[in-house]
Amino acid sequence: MSKQKQQDTNMNADMTEEMITEARQLAMEAFEEKTSERDIATHIKRGMQRHKGLWHCIVGKNFGSYVTHETKAYLYFTYGQTSILLWKSVS
Repeated sequence: MSKQKQQDTNMNADMTEEMITEARQLAMEAFEEKTSERDIATHIKRGMQRHKGLWHCIVGKNFGSYVTHETKAYLYFTYGQTSILLWKSVS
């Protein structure tokens, strides 16, 4: 995706800046390498596993959610016209 699309993000986060940057980088990689929303979500989820715990990721254009997440482990953002929800389950 172009630089313009990378900057057009809407974000809601309870996560450190470093983790946000990492998650956005994983998303950019996934959008370049993968074609399905499921594969993109799996790529992001697997990349965040280094932070331990049970991570979940939803990628799509039309969905709603209500999740319980661990403190400092939630991120919702848009990438182009696609929304990404990433969170870690409460232990």
